[in-house]
Amino acid sequence: MKENVDGESFRLLFVCTGNTCRSPLAEAIARQRLAVLGWAHVEVRSAGSAAGEGLPPSQGAVAAAERHGLDVSGHRSATLSPELVEWADLILTMGPSHLLRALELGGDGRSALLTAFAQGEHDEEEDPEGVPDPWGGDDDDYERAYQALERLVETALRRLEPILAP
Repeated sequence: MKENVDGESFRLLFVCTGNTCRSPLAEAIARQRLAVLGWAHVEVRSAGSAAGEGLPPSQGAVAAAERHGLDVSGHRSATLSPELVEWADLILTMGPSHLLRALELGGDGRSALLTAFAQGEHDEEEDPEGVPDPWGGDDDDYERAYQALERLVETALRRLEPILAP
């Protein structure tokens, strides 16, 4: 992960499986928090390790976001690619398989499980489950995922504050 240099943007990428639930929610939460912090120099995107291109977010993700004043309805899925990995200064993944894919695509030294990064841990085996996938679940499953992501994204941004605060 590189240090922020005045005038230079920092690029943050969230990764899950299909890029229709967890990573779009994490992206929206991060965008909202970054706006509050006034960190306009931080760019945020999301992708999926096994995503189809251009798919809308799941209805559960749309509903969970709406309950918290966020709109993810315009999101369209993107496949994690070498170009996206190269674009990112930091890649935060929802689970170990997503981390492995980011590493395979060249993200070594810039990739971590979101849960481990937020906790300040370097041993990925500490949290092998990552963020639970709400795909196919009910509103409660999506709400639990949203709440977990909100907490984790907030904590991750606090960890980045020393290098990203203007």
